[in-house]
Amino acid sequence: MKPGNELLFLALGGSGEIGMNVNLYGTKGKWLMVDCGITFGDANYPGIDVILPDLQFIEERLDDLLGIVLTHGHEDHIGALPYLAGELNVPLYATPFTAGLIRGKLEEEGIEERIELNVVDEEGPFDIGPFTITYKPLAHSIPEGNAVLIETPYGKIFHTGDWKLDEAPSLGGASTAAELTAIGDQGILALVCDSTNVFNPEASGSEAEVRKGLDEVIGAAKGRVLVTTFASNAARLQTLGEVAQDTGRELCVAGRSLDRIIRVAKATGYLRDFPETIDFETAMTLPPSRVLIVATGGQGEPRAALNRIAEGSHVLKVHPGDTVVFSSRQIPGNEIAIGKIMNTLAGLGVELITDRQAFIHVSGHPGRPELAEMYKWIRPEILVPVHGEVRHMYEQARFGLSQGVPKAVNQVNGDIVRLAPDGPQKVGLATVGRLVLDGDVILPADGATMNERRKLGLYGQISVAVAISSKGNLIGRPVVRVEGVPVEEDRDDFLDEAADAAAEAVKKDSRDREKLRESLRLAVRRVATRYTGKKPVVDVLLIEA
Repeated sequence: MKPGNELLFLALGGSGEIGMNVNLYGTKGKWLMVDCGITFGDANYPGIDVILPDLQFIEERLDDLLGIVLTHGHEDHIGALPYLAGELNVPLYATPFTAGLIRGKLEEEGIEERIELNVVDEEGPFDIGPFTITYKPLAHSIPEGNAVLIETPYGKIFHTGDWKLDEAPSLGGASTAAELTAIGDQGILALVCDSTNVFNPEASGSEAEVRKGLDEVIGAAKGRVLVTTFASNAARLQTLGEVAQDTGRELCVAGRSLDRIIRVAKATGYLRDFPETIDFETAMTLPPSRVLIVATGGQGEPRAALNRIAEGSHVLKVHPGDTVVFSSRQIPGNEIAIGKIMNTLAGLGVELITDRQAFIHVSGHPGRPELAEMYKWIRPEILVPVHGEVRHMYEQARFGLSQGVPKAVNQVNGDIVRLAPDGPQKVGLATVGRLVLDGDVILPADGATMNERRKLGLYGQISVAVAISSKGNLIGRPVVRVEGVPVEEDRDDFLDEAADAAAEAVKKDSRDREKLRESLRLAVRRVATRYTGKKPVVDVLLIEA
């Protein structure tokens, strides 16, 4: 589909899910992408840490893609760039802090020389083909969270990115109510808006209040304190630096992603008053009551610092009487992994504090009162909820209509929506999906490799090797090996019966080699099913002597 004299919207990620945000705007034959993020693997993707959006739709139209505008530096908005930007090969646009994070990612992949990365000041508009772009700062949990005002021949879009309202943001500024009202005065066709916290009846709260809560919790702690939070939450890092000074503790930082965020923040003018940190060895030699550790891993990531500390494989240690503070919200799907780390820490005699026990975290996304304020200031003709599961987006559409927004559209990844003229209306479907980063290889999330891996995880695997002569006679005895098949104490009996079944299959008919392979596979699997009730993957090695 080539955009004509119209304005189109299409989400390739982030609509119907939390994370992996990719949004396209089309007009006058051209497309503009806003954000290009990832999400993270779970039990449905064994062996996978990173999930990428399938950009087939726009890859087939690369001549019409003008560039990618990045709203802010969170992984679900920029994380796919190191893996997909080379294929897209279009200019990137970001404000200084976000650009610093992107540059580091491109350098790690060795493609920084191939990708045009434009660092854009937050002031003043810039043109990308028929699109005029202006960054509008909004409060979030990372420096330079931005909405994007997109002006087109067919109307203006206010694309919020991730945001909240905070009258006292700890890092950077945010547009005022008067400034946002002035944008609304220009006449906004569509508000494309974050839906994550639509079910929260209260405003998300201020980072300044979190400082008070952390001061109380850490000030009352007797031993060593470890705080885990999202590495990219630079606002929380600023707060923790202040809390360390408030409570008379030395600050130690554990986690490469934390080091990267601090480095880029300082290079772009943030975290200017962040205290000097101490190394791991010093942290372990100082009196526990003088140490505050900030570590990655609050979402249960197995290779992050917190998990290694809990398992005792890190230089940093925690002991009975120490306190671990989870200054973050559990991402849906991570509950089991987080619970495992919490149980391990509890077994060490460590006191655990979460946002259920103390006011130690605020979200970076808007609750209902904040959404209502944004509708009042921007006054769009159309509300387009994004960044949420279907239940979040549908609820925001209902809420927006109840607050006086004239129109709202329910869309999910792949829906091509005409916003103007005469919008909104769905006018087509685009190919969407997921890719996985498996080691250094990008694969379809539901392709042969991942489906095979799921089957292996569910059912186990059997290998059977059979040698036959040129006349099709069995040579020796078939050899059977099992992996992950629940035969346990019956293993020897099972292997004998499986080998007998394979030998019998050869005796029945060995002239058609492909037919023989299938007969061997089914014969061995029948034995496995009789023993276990499962149907494992059976691989056949046929050796002709």
